Amino acid sequence: MLKSFTKLDYLLKETFLGLLRGGWMNWAAVSTVTVLLFLFGLSLQTSWQVEKLLYQFGSQLEVSVYLEPDARAENIEPLIAKMPEVAAMQTITKEQAWTKLVKEMRISDIEGATQQLGENPLVDEMKVKARNSQVVPTLATQLAKLPGVETVEYIDEAVKRIAQLHRGLNWITLTITIILTLTAIAVTTTTIRLIVMARRQEIEIMQLVGATSAWIYLPFILQGIAFGLVGGAIAWSFISVIQQFLSKLLANQPEFIQVISNGVQLTPAQVLLLPLILLSFGAAVGLMGSLFAVRSFAKG
Repeated sequence: MLKSFTKLDYLLKETFLGLLRGGWMNWAAVSTVTVLLFLFGLSLQTSWQVEKLLYQFGSQLEVSVYLEPDARAENIEPLIAKMPEVAAMQTITKEQAWTKLVKEMRISDIEGATQQLGENPLVDEMKVKARNSQVVPTLATQLAKLPGVETVEYIDEAVKRIAQLHRGLNWITLTITIILTLTAIAVTTTTIRLIVMARRQEIEIMQLVGATSAWIYLPFILQGIAFGLVGGAIAWSFISVIQQFLSKLLANQPEFIQVISNGVQLTPAQVLLLPLILLSFGAAVGLMGSLFAVRSFAKG
């Protein structure tokens, strides 16, 4: 046990000394990883928020089902209730719709107006709420096929626009992440390689006394991981500052804007998950960069 602690103490000291000796080269690697994780974190958070907004719009989107004049809603309600895409539904009978319409037209004699037209000209209407935006077109198609249904209407332009924005944002995020990840790995590789070269004489002495390659180069690998962790922590702190600034800014906006902003707030799980993703991603980038750097020296 004591021997294990001694080895761990050595590795940590060598890693810390290596970070101190690196100077500006370390900050070049850390800053590159920070930029990568900052943009990645913002993109990921925005993607989550847009996805939540998309779900919010979709779950509130109602499909209006207008029945044929002779059809009644109570005959179709059981069929609609069995559909897995349906979250809720509301029935507006033609009598209720006619009474509301006559009142809006400020006609006091409802029976007289009905007698003049011969009968109630309206039909039963059912407002069906979908579980999410993706199933709305499918749900509308299924509703239109039901017996007694004359017309199905829904407005999905806003949802389509948000869905297009979500897909576009995901592609942009993927492209930027790939480019910056390769850049961060390259900078980390170069930084670790320069640090190894600066300590070449010490490494040769360690090789002469019988130290293994794994023992010699493990502190450099830990340095690369440290670059990623520090970059992730800095990126998360910047994102947190921006979140607080936007929260204060939106607090003074109109109520409609505040309702939307409150609706796209991250869940507690996402709030905890985001820094973990950034730290893990940063550590992985640092690990890959350091492995590329020490591989050529270890072979040599």
